[in-house]
Amino acid sequence: MDYDFSGCGYTDEELFTIVDHNDLESEKITAPRYSYWHSVFRIFFKKKINIVILAILGFVILFAYLYPAFTHYEEFANLTDADAKHLTPAGAIEKFGFSLHWVLGTGGAGQSTFDAIWFGSRISISLAFICAAINMTVGVIVGAVWGFSKKVDIFMMEVYNIIGNVPYILFISVMVMLFTASFWTMVFALTVTGWLGIAYFIRTQVVIIRDREYNLASRCLGTSTVKIALKNILPFMTSVIVTLLATEIPSYISYEVFLSYIGMGLSDMSLGRLIYLSETAMVTSGWEFEFWSPVAIASIITVVLYVVGQNLGDASDPRTHM
Repeated sequence: MDYDFSGCGYTDEELFTIVDHNDLESEKITAPRYSYWHSVFRIFFKKKINIVILAILGFVILFAYLYPAFTHYEEFANLTDADAKHLTPAGAIEKFGFSLHWVLGTGGAGQSTFDAIWFGSRISISLAFICAAINMTVGVIVGAVWGFSKKVDIFMMEVYNIIGNVPYILFISVMVMLFTASFWTMVFALTVTGWLGIAYFIRTQVVIIRDREYNLASRCLGTSTVKIALKNILPFMTSVIVTLLATEIPSYISYEVFLSYIGMGLSDMSLGRLIYLSETAMVTSGWEFEFWSPVAIASIITVVLYVVGQNLGDASDPRTHM
């Protein structure tokens, strides 16, 4: 169909523009560049509550590592002073003078409860991060190969059926009883089989997506199973892995606190051991700060870690980047 533009009052030069053919220009994409991690953090920081929670988490972690580095903590410094034991915050400040050390009172050995909490927090947080790093690394890699390789699947399912049905807390307790209850013994107990549950979860997710078209094409081209698992599958599961990590880190602190509370935890002054030693203060009038202070800090650390991880996992889902 022909159109007549003569009645519009415009010249041909005004109506039409000659466009030069350029191969490079034709390949350009006019849509804005997409960066996965830029979109993740944009979605994450869009919620103001995430900024507040992240600030709390950053303060707790920094304080747990920096405060002990600049403070000399001696647990039994006031052991021979009977008047220094089990003091309330007001009583400790009255006896020793106003100082940050005494704002939470003193413990059963006359030690500063405030100092003990942050020294214990450093140990508990370090334990959680180290265990999470080991278990997540091993679990994700093994789970990816496990789910993609049917030969590995047959062997690993037998291993999982044998070990996975043993209660995890019972296995940890036995390991701690067999060895000295030190920091690295606890790390070993939490990681020797801790990765197996993570690997099984990842395996289940991989089974769902392993037979999709692009994976079948990679196999036809001769790509190895390990490379397909690491390059094709794991990046697709970023949000799942981050969400799983959000539950793993706080759980190790919970395990440590629980084992210490029943007398099977670390020999070091961790949060769990501090709670265990101050157990009698929970029901003794005037001594409550000894017990509830480390409980509150342990609860804040675990809850904040969990919430940050869950929200970061939600932001890692590409479907939220629209």
